[in-house]
Amino acid sequence: MSEEQLSSQEGDGFAVASVPAARRRARGSAWIYVCIAIVAGIAAGGIASFFLADSLKALGIPDPGRVTTVGLPFVRAAAWIAMATSVGSFLASSFFISPREHDAETLNTAPLTVDGHVAKRVGALAALVTAVLAVLEVPLVLSDTTGSSFLEVLDPQLFTYAFPNISTAQVWLLTAGLAAVVGIGGLIASRWGSQPVLLVLSVLMVVPLGMEGHSASGGDHDYGTNSFLWHLIFMVLWVGGLLALLAHGRRLGPDLTMAVRRYSNLALFSVIVMVCSGLINAAIRIEWSDWFTTRYGLIIVAKSVLTLVLALFGFAHRQLTMPQLKSRPELFRRVAFVELLVMALTVGVAGTMGRTPPPPPRDPNLNSMQILLGYELSEAPSVAGLFTHFRFDILWGTLGLLLAGFYAYGVWRVRRRGLTWTWTRTAWWMAGSLGMTLFMSSELGMYIPALYSMHMLGHMVLSMVVPLLLALGAPLTLMMEAWEPGFGPHEWALAATRSRIVGFITHPAVNLVQFLFFFYILYLSFDLYEYAVSEHAGHVIMNACFLVSGYFYFWELVGPDPIPHRRPTGLRLLLLFISMPIHLYAGVYLMQLGQILGENFYLSLDLPWNPDFAYDQKMGGGIAWGFGQFPLVIVFGTLFLEWLREDRSAARRHDQKADLDGDQDLEDYNAMLARLNDEDYR
Repeated sequence: MSEEQLSSQEGDGFAVASVPAARRRARGSAWIYVCIAIVAGIAAGGIASFFLADSLKALGIPDPGRVTTVGLPFVRAAAWIAMATSVGSFLASSFFISPREHDAETLNTAPLTVDGHVAKRVGALAALVTAVLAVLEVPLVLSDTTGSSFLEVLDPQLFTYAFPNISTAQVWLLTAGLAAVVGIGGLIASRWGSQPVLLVLSVLMVVPLGMEGHSASGGDHDYGTNSFLWHLIFMVLWVGGLLALLAHGRRLGPDLTMAVRRYSNLALFSVIVMVCSGLINAAIRIEWSDWFTTRYGLIIVAKSVLTLVLALFGFAHRQLTMPQLKSRPELFRRVAFVELLVMALTVGVAGTMGRTPPPPPRDPNLNSMQILLGYELSEAPSVAGLFTHFRFDILWGTLGLLLAGFYAYGVWRVRRRGLTWTWTRTAWWMAGSLGMTLFMSSELGMYIPALYSMHMLGHMVLSMVVPLLLALGAPLTLMMEAWEPGFGPHEWALAATRSRIVGFITHPAVNLVQFLFFFYILYLSFDLYEYAVSEHAGHVIMNACFLVSGYFYFWELVGPDPIPHRRPTGLRLLLLFISMPIHLYAGVYLMQLGQILGENFYLSLDLPWNPDFAYDQKMGGGIAWGFGQFPLVIVFGTLFLEWLREDRSAARRHDQKADLDGDQDLEDYNAMLARLNDEDYR
């Protein structure tokens, strides 16, 4: 093909018209990943070396040496860039780059394109780099915490003594394990269906680190930790998404316009989340007057200014580069590269906050309850308190609002397409999502960590009420109705209903076991329950397990969404009857249990009304025994009505067939009886 012919054609979402041949050559991006990581590391290490040494000395913290002082923030910042690269690459291979040779029915098994394969491989390698850096961070953290040099902590005796007592080092080792799993899985996987799973796993690498640091200690630490977790998740999506997008553009990959549009929406939402969560976190940690008078505050100011600059870059993309993406793709790449450099500086600055001593707390006289829970409970729970006490739950309350907003947007799109959507499904979903927000932000949600009975009530609501209501809302069906067919939400939702992983989890035997497993493993293991209730991370993990496990259980039983190999209604009714007594037995067991679960933690709260924990545990067992019947009645009613509809439908089909063939089945049956009767007489 001639140069003139090339210049007159337009690629799939990536125009090449009037673009010189030198600019159309595909380029690799490995040097960009390394450059961004080095910039972030130098920013973090430089601040630590020249800005924080005096602060640590003034606080009497031993100097662990230059290797740790500079190396710890450098490695930490580089690890964050590696995590972001992994997340962004799997985001691209999942939702920015369409696979080849697929349709709506075969998306899960569709092979990745060359561009998708490259993005996937980059995500896997970045995860393995994260694992290496996380392992390196472990001795650096030990060195920094103990005040010993880096070489000293490598001594096996000191290492084995310090490691079990320093949670930050343990978290980095956990992160290394997760990253290794993601990296190995990414190298093995080759089909599109595995990419969203790898994306979720890569995001989970961030979660353990979000539970550590200044945000996880002191008063209001539940607000601090939850807002920090939102902040980190959308930071890696924001940074990683742009890295993957720039690399895709440099490869001259297809569908760039679509990818940029999707990333632009994600970036806008990420900016909003990061600004809100950052302000909340900063307001909890320091006074407004400390922003410009302390070094910790100055770091927050620098990070805020850089975030504002990044928001301006996003505005420039929307106004300048996106309208010219087809005619001047190199403009987008140049602006994106400069934006990534600013992002790297932001990550580097943020990476020093974990090692920067914050100003003294607002209230230095926190009691044990405020330290352990993050807030204070002054009186026993009451019915009146349900209407007077409210403390918004930043994690689960926000999640409920987001789920409600997503569903409302989907219904709006359905109606805009001229289709209809059942109002009952909308009511079910809104009751589940908004109900979770109200419950977790009410007095009941506040008392969940403090009393076993309230914990059990929260368990029942999060595993049996909210998931049931959400499952009845049919969210995947809504996505398929709201978006047109094509590589987008419609196909993604359809792929979820055809997924082998979903099919395995929703197999009746597996689904029943996983639903009961979390209940029994938690309450039969005293040490596990003690750890789960005494740590904020334990509460988050428990609630997440309750919610996800319950959703899969009820989704398979009564969810209107199509799922792989849904079993007949009669079999699902049988499984319901099997699960009911097993669940009831757990409640009876807890009511008769002599040992108090989590007693040491509950006593350490020093609750002012001196509750009887043995009686409270019996109440919790009673809640598990009696409260679970309410959602099961709804499930039974739904399945029974579905069974009746199936029976009536079968009867109508039989009557229609009888009208067409003169009830031939009955004639054949009578003839068979007559033959048998004749044989008997012979």
